[in-house]
Amino acid sequence: MAMTTVTVRVDEQTKKNATAVLADIGLDVSTAVRMFLRQVAIRGQMPIELVRDAVYNEASLPVSREPTAPAKRGEVAKATTTDELG
Repeated sequence: MAMTTVTVRVDEQTKKNATAVLADIGLDVSTAVRMFLRQVAIRGQMPIELVRDAVYNEASLPVSREPTAPAKRGEVAKATTTDELG
């Protein structure tokens, strides 16, 4: 089967984040894109559910990560009971 090239423009941070996630599951970006396109061709539709998330979106991504920064630095309050969680 003849091969062709597909070029996709994406911001650097999205590519970096996606590359890391895909590497964790043993895939590279090219393989993941080929898998996606093959499923589109087989199913005749998007192989993923597309939903609008009012909370999580590109604009909220930096904000959603802020709470994890203190935890990564070990700056977290510890609770031993559910009452302490407030």
